[in-house]
Amino acid sequence: MPDSRQRAVTSAKRNALTLVAVVLGMFGFGYAMVPLYSALCEIAGFNGKTSTEAVVESGVPAVDTSRSIKVQFLTTVNGGRNWEFKPMQSSVMVHPGEFATVVFHARNTESADLVAQAIPNVAPVEAARYLRKSECFCFNNQPFKAGEEKMMPVRFVLDRDIPDEVDTVTLSYTFFDVTQSAAQSAAASPNS
Repeated sequence: MPDSRQRAVTSAKRNALTLVAVVLGMFGFGYAMVPLYSALCEIAGFNGKTSTEAVVESGVPAVDTSRSIKVQFLTTVNGGRNWEFKPMQSSVMVHPGEFATVVFHARNTESADLVAQAIPNVAPVEAARYLRKSECFCFNNQPFKAGEEKMMPVRFVLDRDIPDEVDTVTLSYTFFDVTQSAAQSAAASPNS
């Protein structure tokens, strides 16, 4: 009997260690999803991802005043956080080639400092390659002190080559909490 009891205890320990390894693996995979998703979508142009490189305003062709396109803005916060994050205008009308600026409001409603990263998405997908930004809070991590609020501008232009059938473009941002990865990056940086 003692031998079977010892085997049962050994088996239970092995199962517990396996479960812990699976949970840690799942956590690590979930933690790595944001940067992996961003990198894959930027490389492949999937899911309406836009470039994180700023466009130089002087290199944009003249404005096409013969047509207008509605650009609407949506925001979400990942992970059920209670942060405030919204555009100050729900939409704007722009001519292709015309720069527009829209301001977003964000507030850290938590009692601790945090770092957020906004991931953009554009719909319809084919419009993503015609949307260029000269300024965007999505280019960098956004640190927030506890209770801090910010007004964050996005300056963009739709290329004149945007297809004629596109009359509405939706630019959406999802805010992710990247506090831990930002702290790890800062700790690993030789300049810190």
